[in-house]
Amino acid sequence: MTKVPGATVMKKRGREKRMVSEMISLYCRRRHGTRAGELCPECSELAEYARQRSDRCPFMETKTFCSNCRVHCYRPEMREKIREVMRFSGPRMIFHHPVTAVRHVIETTAEKRRLSREDT
Repeated sequence: MTKVPGATVMKKRGREKRMVSEMISLYCRRRHGTRAGELCPECSELAEYARQRSDRCPFMETKTFCSNCRVHCYRPEMREKIREVMRFSGPRMIFHHPVTAVRHVIETTAEKRRLSREDT
């Protein structure tokens, strides 16, 4: 059985969207006092924007995460909001989704090494 490249990209895209949604949800619960599964209007807008960016990403096949991408497609104000969410939620993800958090650290480290080798 052969792997279909499009299926791999769709799987990565889905995993990225789930991770971003979890991080925004955690941020919103802690910072804005919403209940689990609910988002305030500001966080809901950010989550929808992040999903749209992921759906339109032309580099999904070769990149790991947006933070490692050389092209930043987020509008400046949305980029600042997502950075705030990531800074808050990132360290806390180990307690909420430990396997996913460890996987993220490993993949990010490997990607940074790969990018630094390409630059030299």
